[in-house]
Amino acid sequence: MTYKRQQNIVIFTFLLIPVSLLLLLLIYPTFQLFRYSLTNWDGYSPTMSYIGLSNFQKIIFDFPDAWKALMNNGLYFIIHLCVMPLELIAAVLLNRTLKGSSFYRFTILMPYIVNGIAVAFMFSYIYSPMNGPLNELLKAVGLESWITSWMGNRSIVNYSLVVVSLWRFSGVHVVLMLAGLQSISSELYEAAKIDGANFWQQQWYVTLPGVRRVIEICLFLNVIGALLQYDIPLVITGGGPGTASSTFGLFAIMTAFKHNNYGLASALAVILLLIIVVLSTVQNWLIREKGE
Repeated sequence: MTYKRQQNIVIFTFLLIPVSLLLLLLIYPTFQLFRYSLTNWDGYSPTMSYIGLSNFQKIIFDFPDAWKALMNNGLYFIIHLCVMPLELIAAVLLNRTLKGSSFYRFTILMPYIVNGIAVAFMFSYIYSPMNGPLNELLKAVGLESWITSWMGNRSIVNYSLVVVSLWRFSGVHVVLMLAGLQSISSELYEAAKIDGANFWQQQWYVTLPGVRRVIEICLFLNVIGALLQYDIPLVITGGGPGTASSTFGLFAIMTAFKHNNYGLASALAVILLLIIVVLSTVQNWLIREKGE
């Protein structure tokens, strides 16, 4: 047996399991998702009828609540995007020699480690209108006029839920950016100092280019996290009051499991998948254009 053939056998052996898992757990379910989106399957009947693009047509023209839910996803996306510069600043500060910096790093990552359902229940208690800690705190500092039903007020319920999302996910962005900062050679900063660059100029010309790839990852995670958001509103508000805090993912889940319309829910999931691909592609293109 030749060396080239032995090499090909080894490569094939090592790739067999991961490729098989990829086909089994990603490619096949995605294919089935597209297939179900063209049917009227109710989730439990042994047969289904193909109805073409009727589900997509129904979503576009007959489901305004779905697009309102998508607007709520957009709120998550925009606010997380606006907070990202603050996350980078936090990473820069943690990257410097600070007393207790290891404790701070652990603290900001802890919310991401905690189970999402536990986080939702915790904030349900914090936002409770009946002796909830938040309202009690406002009362204690003399801000009684700010006291409200945080989960029952249509005008602020989504902002209250976004705060929960920020508390849970911002820490992992900071840790990723911190890892990117630590990969930048200190010699680049020393060279910048020799050239007369101040602290902010060093961040602009050394730090930002050095963490550009990490920022791309954080932006991608932001798109996925914002558009797939469902567990926090599901547990805290159930999409209420009414459908004011429903998200696109939650709308799809309710369509599948509450209304037993898996075909329509699959079409919603396909639309969500396409939106994620488009937004991620546009973000990466913009970052690369700016970088070049």
